[in-house]
Formats: sequence, structure tokens, C-alpha cells
Amino acid sequence: MAEPRLVHENILAFDTTTRTIHVMVALCDNEFQGIVPVPPKIGNGKDPDNNLYWGCGYGIRTFFNKSEEWQLIKTLKVDSIRLERLIFRHLEREEYYLVADAYDGEYIQQCTQDFLYACSGQEKDTLHIGNVVIGTHGNAKLLSYIGHDGLMDFNLQESFKNIDGKKRDCIILACISQKYFAPYLKPTKANPLVWTTGLMCPEAYTLHDALGGYVRQESIKKIREKAVLAYNKYQKCGEKAARNLLVSGY
Repeated sequence: MAEPRLVHENILAFDTTTRTIHVMVALCDNEFQGIVPVPPKIGNGKDPDNNLYWGCGYGIRTFFNKSEEWQLIKTLKVDSIRLERLIFRHLEREEYYLVADAYDGEYIQQCTQDFLYACSGQEKDTLHIGNVVIGTHGNAKLLSYIGHDGLMDFNLQESFKNIDGKKRDCIILACISQKYFAPYLKPTKANPLVWTTGLMCPEAYTLHDALGGYVRQESIKKIREKAVLAYNKYQKCGEKAARNLLVSGY
């Protein structure tokens, strides 16, 4: 069994004065992921600018940049795997920050592991935005995974047991994520606000509208319904189909 990850010292025990949403995106990748291939330009997991889940019209970067609810306040590169990090602040509920990381699509397994480690509290960190310190990873209130469901292709041997007793919320937009993520997510004690029962397109509008309810502290039922309506609006699959696809809880 793998040892728990080291938690950075001298950081927030849990996000308190601010409310952080940390989104981890495994960039779409024709070469390194078991997906139905998309056009090469948008399926290069090393090119965030043109990637289906990041730089395209309905990708996280583009969609949230155009949002009237969120303001981009910083862009940076973390390392050779996390190719870009975006930091947004909510314009109405200013205590809410959104941190979005674009992972090189080749490293989808690390992205998945990082998400689960964060959900369990085994991986924690902070960011300084001016004089404000915000919590990321396990210091965030809500974690989200976006992209291909790599757990359909590989198994994880690590332990994701919760180590700090904190119960974080999460949103997982990936194909059949309830089935494949549940065995790993349950030990983290995370609370799935929205995840999926079938095949889906994990574009940004579903997350964006669900977060609209989340930052206003609406009920899980209303948060899920906002995700349902957004998915149907763009996918035109019918509300009943979207409601069957996007579910909450275990």
C-alpha cells in the first residue's frame, strides 16, 4: 500500500476565509488516452491553446474567460506536467476563487491521482494572490476532475483514505464517472455533487452553471439541476436524458 503524500508544512489546515474551487483538467489526447479520436488539432494533450477541454470555445479557459460571473486574475505555468494554471475570482461572491490546472494529456493518471489525493486531504497546498492566501488541493472546499475517464483504462494501487476528517465536495465530469470513481472516492469521504452514469462530453458549461449554484450556497438538488439544464442546452439531448446522466451522491 502506498504511503500517504506529504502535506506541506505551515499552510492552511482547511480553506476558511476564502472558498476555493480547484479544477484539474486532463487535456484531451488522441495519442495517450483511450478515447474515440477527435480532430488532431484539438486532441493534442500538449497544446492547451487548441485543446478541446481548454482552449476551444467550450473549454475551461475560453468559457470561463467569457463568463460574466468570473474574472481571470492570474495565469501561470506550474511545471512540465501542469501546462497552465488559471486563477479566477467570482465577481459577486468575492470570497470564492477558482483555480484550474491544465494537465498534459499524457499524464492523465497523475491528474486522476492528484484529484483523489486532494479529495482525501493527503495533498494540500496554498496560493498567494496579493495579500490573500487561498487553499488548493485538499485545502479547497470543492475539487473537480474534468476529462476522459482514465479509470476505464487503468487501475490505481495507491491509498486514498481520508487522513484529516474533512469532507470535501467534488464534481467529476467524465464518462461513467460514478461507476469508475466510486471505489476510489468513497474512502476519501468526498461528497459528489455532480457526476455521471453514462458517456458524456465534459465541456465547461456544465461545470460553470453548477458552480453558479454552488457559490450561492444552493442545495445539492439545485446545483445538479443547473448542471442538467446547461448540459441539455448545449448538447440538446433532452432534459430527461441529461437528468439520467448527471447525478449526485453514491
